[in-house]
Amino acid sequence: MSATGAAPAVADQQKAPPPTDVAPGRPRRDWTGSAVQSVLAIVAALVLGGLLIALTDDRVADSAGYFFARPGDTLAAMWAAASSAYEAMFYGAVYNPNGGTLAQRVYPLAETLTVATPLVLAGLGVAVAFQAGLFNIGAQGQLLIGAALAAWVGFAWQLPVGVHLLAVIVAGAVGGALWGAIVGVLKARTGAHEVILTIMLNYIALNLVAWLLTRPAFLRPGSSNPVSPQVAETAMFPKLLGEQFRLHWGFVLAVLATVFVAWLLKRSTIGFELRAVGANPRAARTAGISVTRGFVVVMVLAGALAGLAGVAQISGTERALTAGVAASFGFDAITVALLGRSKPWGTFFAGLLYGGFRAGGVTMQSMTGTNIDIVLVVQSLIVLFIALPPLVRTGQDRVRRRGRGATTAAAVPTDTVPNDTGGTDTGTTTAAGDTATATEGGRA
Repeated sequence: MSATGAAPAVADQQKAPPPTDVAPGRPRRDWTGSAVQSVLAIVAALVLGGLLIALTDDRVADSAGYFFARPGDTLAAMWAAASSAYEAMFYGAVYNPNGGTLAQRVYPLAETLTVATPLVLAGLGVAVAFQAGLFNIGAQGQLLIGAALAAWVGFAWQLPVGVHLLAVIVAGAVGGALWGAIVGVLKARTGAHEVILTIMLNYIALNLVAWLLTRPAFLRPGSSNPVSPQVAETAMFPKLLGEQFRLHWGFVLAVLATVFVAWLLKRSTIGFELRAVGANPRAARTAGISVTRGFVVVMVLAGALAGLAGVAQISGTERALTAGVAASFGFDAITVALLGRSKPWGTFFAGLLYGGFRAGGVTMQSMTGTNIDIVLVVQSLIVLFIALPPLVRTGQDRVRRRGRGATTAAAVPTDTVPNDTGGTDTGTTTAAGDTATATEGGRA
């Protein structure tokens, strides 16, 4: 009787679905999550960054020499070092109360928005690829190619006002889209990994631009320096707040791009297909969605957005093509997309935050003497804290799977037990206890 009574329990245990922490119908993604996690990652990174600032401050080092006699002096020096550095960063990124005029007081915010413009556009390109399950780290190369084509249209073509700027925008988007399409086609046709492809294409784009700047078509007349002619005034973005600020209408383009990507992913058929491919390519293929076409489409779109970031550099701030026109915007865009949880508006606000870091870091160094590399440390810590929850969940899932396997192995007392159909269930477990399979003898 004991064997018969144990049979339903064993069968139920073998048939029960594995537990999960994710609500039904909502697949877990390692690079998406709640906004709370992003905020906590920022706060934790700022706290550790402040601790690092304090530990490298000379006044803290001096007071630490008599820490056990007067520990309050050391703690006060640590607080003063960290708070003064972050206060200076705020003055350089958001608002400077010491400015004599209103324009001087709000200039830091305008500068933050200017720096954030290419970060937002390139970050959207990375985020869109994430939504389709692709890790696009080629925004740097796509930005460079878009900037090169936009610069050529800007200084080589003579067009009316309005039309010329529109042509530059289209040229930059097309250049980035073509560079992204190479990755999409190779991924779809050959199965080559997009990370390897984008890394190599970044180097190719960098050297291609460097070579172009040695050609007569791109070299500035009368100069041997690797810099192109300046683009025409008709190809420049108008200033958004007047000539006293660098902020231009490229920021409005970034806002419009964010609105478009949000609509595309949530409201359009193409966006639904891209998200389906990213969630489960096999299920998407079973549902009739072309996965290979999705790879090509998403990389074209990602490249076009990164190319627009190149346009923001050429027609917004730099006005000429150089080998360093992209700076590190393409690589920083990966961090921006991760911090934004691959969501359009999350990426937008993450770009603003990183723009503030860039703009405020210079002021922080000039006012307090704090090394500007602290900003890079804080950015890196943010990425680390964002990556931690998926790593912890992965470890927990492995522990649960091993625990379930061991429990199932211990629960099967015999090799043959009756089942509810009149046949027998033959249980087989591995020595490690990781798997358990059952075949029903009555249904063979």
